[in-house]
Amino acid sequence: MKKKKKKKNHVPLRMNVLFLGVFLLFSVLIFRLGFVQIVDGEEYHRAVSSTENVTAKLDAPRGKIYDDTNQIAVDNKPIYSITYTRNQKTTPEEIDALAKKLSLYISKSTKSLTDRDKKDYFIYLHKKEMEKRVSASERKKLSDKAYNQRLIDSVTKKDLASLTKKQLKVLAIKSEMMRGYALSPQRVKMGATQEEIAVVSEHLNELPGVDVKPDAQRTYPFKGTFKELFGQVKSIPENALSYYQSHGNDRTDLIGTSFIEAQYESLLRGKKSTMHYVTNKSGKPVGNPDETDGTRGNDISLTVNLKLQKQVENIIEKRLKQVKSGGTAYANRDLTEAYVVMMNPKTGAILSMAGKQYNKDTGNYKNAPYGAVYNSFAMGSAVKGATVLTGLQSGAITPSTHFYDAPLVFGDGRKMKSFHSLGNIGPVQALEASSNVYMWNIAMKLAGYDYPHKRYIDKHVEQAFRTLRNSYSQFGLGVSTGVDLPSEATGYNTGMSDQLAQAMFFAIGQFDTYTPLQMAQYVSTIANNGYRMQPHFLKEVREPSVKDGKLGKLLYKFEPNVLNRLEMPQRYIDVVQQGFRQVMIGSKGTAAGIFRNKTYNPAGKTGTAEVDKKSGLDNKTLVSYAPYNNPEVAISVVVPKIREGQTNSEIASDVLDTYFKMKQKGELDQ
Repeated sequence: MKKKKKKKNHVPLRMNVLFLGVFLLFSVLIFRLGFVQIVDGEEYHRAVSSTENVTAKLDAPRGKIYDDTNQIAVDNKPIYSITYTRNQKTTPEEIDALAKKLSLYISKSTKSLTDRDKKDYFIYLHKKEMEKRVSASERKKLSDKAYNQRLIDSVTKKDLASLTKKQLKVLAIKSEMMRGYALSPQRVKMGATQEEIAVVSEHLNELPGVDVKPDAQRTYPFKGTFKELFGQVKSIPENALSYYQSHGNDRTDLIGTSFIEAQYESLLRGKKSTMHYVTNKSGKPVGNPDETDGTRGNDISLTVNLKLQKQVENIIEKRLKQVKSGGTAYANRDLTEAYVVMMNPKTGAILSMAGKQYNKDTGNYKNAPYGAVYNSFAMGSAVKGATVLTGLQSGAITPSTHFYDAPLVFGDGRKMKSFHSLGNIGPVQALEASSNVYMWNIAMKLAGYDYPHKRYIDKHVEQAFRTLRNSYSQFGLGVSTGVDLPSEATGYNTGMSDQLAQAMFFAIGQFDTYTPLQMAQYVSTIANNGYRMQPHFLKEVREPSVKDGKLGKLLYKFEPNVLNRLEMPQRYIDVVQQGFRQVMIGSKGTAAGIFRNKTYNPAGKTGTAEVDKKSGLDNKTLVSYAPYNNPEVAISVVVPKIREGQTNSEIASDVLDTYFKMKQKGELDQ
């Protein structure tokens, strides 16, 4: 009996121990939960509330630009920039206070500030005073937007003039700081000086969000040569912001804003490095960001030879200086510019595009190659090749048609004549000696006018204009050339007229206007047996080079692009080619005095367009290609507003001489 009782008491003892253990464990767990809730609750709540919603991007260097011999034309120079990174809760007041501090340590240009920027800042600085300018009763009637506009309109010129240089400097810095997104570094100043880097670095503890970061800036090893056509890299203009953002850009990006940098922005732009942040409710980063490295943009090679380009620029300036000095200085007082375009007529590759403009106030010359794309002029007799081919294509003449070149006399007593009376001539001789009368006979036939009987057979002068313009467009005259730039001028279409004389002036290049680039495409089309090629600067696209001095992997090579072929038999084109050759070597050739003995066998056509007949002011032009039997280079030369001299022919001669000398030395990419 005793043994059974003892065994019975053993079970409750174990249960008690078990319950005690469980109790202690729960006590520890409850204590821990309480500790987490009370002591660490705020920290865990912050972590739970954090959101991974911010991605910051850092610019990568742009691709390099090479010339056609693989010389670096545009590079990236390592620099340091002062940057600012704000968090999501930073207030304008905090940014203003920081801008004031930073203004003590760096210089900053205020040229980019607009009147609107200044008005907004004046209102910010004088809030109470500005509120008084709008009565309480008026304020009640206005929406917030209308009220703000009312304040802006009330800022006077005197108010703006009261802003000090220091305040404007602060505004310029603040404007840059406000451009960026939260947690994305924004450049406040590119290319900080060593002194600025040192002093800013020393005071970083009092400049929250400010940093000194490595950056890159475009450099030009060939200095000013062709620099204008490389284009600029700048911040996105406000009026284009929505366009670029829709194409994946950030508002703080630096982009190509003109010419080649803009045309090939998508190729040259680097892939940005990214930083993915986790932020808390106050907008501050939690922990370290996840970083993804970026890559430099692709490199591009151009068709332009920069050594040749430099030579052409020098030739233009030298010839302009010569003709604007000495005995011809006064006569050529209105001469301020000249342009040259060189192309490969078979491929459309632009070998050089140069221009010089003279500043009368400073006496200096500047490079202005863009004038060859955007400025248009009456080109005179240089377009007569297109007129002859129009006559042949339309049936107005045949290769054997002759006209007697003597002064034309009309019923109203008007006389129209060539520079010299040439007698009975065909199309080749007409081009050689630049007969106006021959071209006028073509225009009269196109208009339905019977000159021998001084009457119209079937008057259709406006149709003559349409026929001429349509034919000219096949050469690239009066239409887009297709050049790979963001935009180009297409010349000035002077319209229609029912006056026969105006159609006749059209036929000798004194009605519509054309650009130097259009003229280069026109002569290239004749040189290339009627095939009009797209003029282009791009040669190749390559991956970023890994090692200095070595090109990256080839990604794309530009293939010659035929835009159209002249709608006529080759034998018609042969006639004009023969005429152009005679211009350079014939006994009556208008350029033979300069070109007759050239070993590279040029062909071409000179032109003179009257700008002001009374004062003798002309545009002088020349188009040419060489060698005549196997063309590899075509050029146009335009010298506007000149009175004396053969500067057009002299420039063309110097340029072609230079090209073939460089070729002989192996300095051109063939």
